[in-house]
Amino acid sequence: MAAREGNLEAPTRHPLDWKNPDFYNEDLLNEELERVYDICHGCRRCVSLCDAFPTLFDLVDESDTFEVDGVDKKDFVKVVDQCYLCDLCYMTKCPYTPPHEWNVDFPHLMLRAKAIKHKKGDFKTRDKILSATDKVGNIAGIPVVSTIVNAANENGLARKALQKVLGIHPDATVPKYHSKTGRKLLASTVEESKSTHADAKQAGRTTGKVAIFATCYGNRNEPHLLEDLGKVLHHNQIAVSLVDKEVCCGMPKLELGDLKSVEHAKNINIPEMVKKIDAGWDIIAPVPSCVLMFKQELPLMFPDDADVQKVKAHIFDPFEYLMLRHKEELLNIDFKKSLGKIAYHAACHLRVQNMGLKTRDLLQLVQDTTIETIERCSGHDGTYAVKEEFHEKSMKICRPVITKVQKSESDFYSSDCPMAGHQIANGMKDDSEPQHPLTLLRMAYGL
Repeated sequence: MAAREGNLEAPTRHPLDWKNPDFYNEDLLNEELERVYDICHGCRRCVSLCDAFPTLFDLVDESDTFEVDGVDKKDFVKVVDQCYLCDLCYMTKCPYTPPHEWNVDFPHLMLRAKAIKHKKGDFKTRDKILSATDKVGNIAGIPVVSTIVNAANENGLARKALQKVLGIHPDATVPKYHSKTGRKLLASTVEESKSTHADAKQAGRTTGKVAIFATCYGNRNEPHLLEDLGKVLHHNQIAVSLVDKEVCCGMPKLELGDLKSVEHAKNINIPEMVKKIDAGWDIIAPVPSCVLMFKQELPLMFPDDADVQKVKAHIFDPFEYLMLRHKEELLNIDFKKSLGKIAYHAACHLRVQNMGLKTRDLLQLVQDTTIETIERCSGHDGTYAVKEEFHEKSMKICRPVITKVQKSESDFYSSDCPMAGHQIANGMKDDSEPQHPLTLLRMAYGL
């Protein structure tokens, strides 16, 4: 394919036509894969992002023709398996995204291929279990069970058994489970908020009233994130409540290609969020992937659903929200403690939200605090890094991040994505622990 100048405009995303029967036509898929792979082969700008592109380029370079037409179409899926939908290629690298005439959307093409695989039943039992976050969390979060599960996850023999049974790499960090959920930890802040912040101040796009979408991860795996978020919001005179009912945002099912399950989760979550929005509340979720799901993926899957679009307009990342308040001079900047030097990893699913580095900007407001920002993928993806066939590749992707953290000699290292933080810690191999930005902000406030 002849070289062309790249797109000079901001990338735009077309809706995902996933209910069209042609979406699942394998012949049409292979035609599009060959077309896009040929463009990627001629460009190669994304080679450093993940293993999807090196896998593609190796297939081409090892073919008889040294072109995509020499690659066996049966091998096209090898590229698909390495993509974990971080979206960085689309949002930060690719010069051929729409409105360019070549109309390249690599992540959503990979998603289409994953959806076809899932429809054919081409997935492992492990993948189904790993993406069933609510079911696993509800079982593993039972008080006695959580103790047993957490102990087993720290036991070498148990991890070897888990590898044999489910294909979970024994060296991968797996999340802990807590019987005292994040929703329970938030209860006291929500109660106190009812009486102290009845007269919330609207500022710009923000109402000053926040309903927290707890997320399955924040609720069961790191409940302190919800407590930290609640305390920080309350300290900033922002009313706090919870979305009354929720299930997983659907991102793990999206990454598996299980789009029907994504729709099922949407049908539960969106009405609950809309109830809050219609009552004057904004929505915040503490995990970037969950925010991205409601800001981008669901609106693209359901472009004609007015409620989905309403949630898109009213859901925020925590630091995005706080910086919007700061713009209106409503952020409390009376910090009690400096944080020194922070090695801050900007998570992929936060970067692709196109709002700038709000976490960095806010933490830099803390006196005597410096931020070293690291804009590289951690290679985690929620499930990719724990699978036995991908774990070592994930750690290789994360190595530049780990190296920068080590060289920074910082007081803290941190990531908005808690799973990315633990991925970095896994590579540090020094028993250090990441501190989430919300935890750091709470520390700076002296709360």
